[in-house]
Amino acid sequence: MMRLRPLRTDDEAAALAAHADLKADGFPFLLDYTEGESWEDYISRREANRRGEQLPERWVPSTFLAATDDGELVGRVSIRHELNDWLAAYGGHIGYAIVPSRRRQGYATETLRQGLVIARSVGIDEVLVLCNEDNIASAHVIERCGGELESVIYGEDGKTRQRRYWIR
Repeated sequence: MMRLRPLRTDDEAAALAAHADLKADGFPFLLDYTEGESWEDYISRREANRRGEQLPERWVPSTFLAATDDGELVGRVSIRHELNDWLAAYGGHIGYAIVPSRRRQGYATETLRQGLVIARSVGIDEVLVLCNEDNIASAHVIERCGGELESVIYGEDGKTRQRRYWIR
């Protein structure tokens, strides 16, 4: 059974491997990770970010959780507790990623579903979720979780188009 939980010290090898796998897709697994930084420092920063501390530029308080199935790391989710201008335009409230070897097994849908519960618990009633226009799998996940397409816009790079969904 899949569940979401904070990163732990024993997740380091699996999380770094997932980060390397997703780097090939141009999508980070570990948000704001600096190559070679201590794993304990990284975990500590994620916890500080949840409390609204040590926030990088354009960041807001957020909860970062590992998605695991029988102890195996299969993905991650980041729930932003509020939107700033950049997130309202390009990032949304929830971002998720599934390791390539575990895709098309229902983990993305379950990760988003559980992420929505956490978003509600921090007071987010209407959740904005975005995906690239050509990411049909992610669009289906968002729609399965109740997402209603608001618009398709150009992303920050001015080239990539993004689908904007609201989940109410």
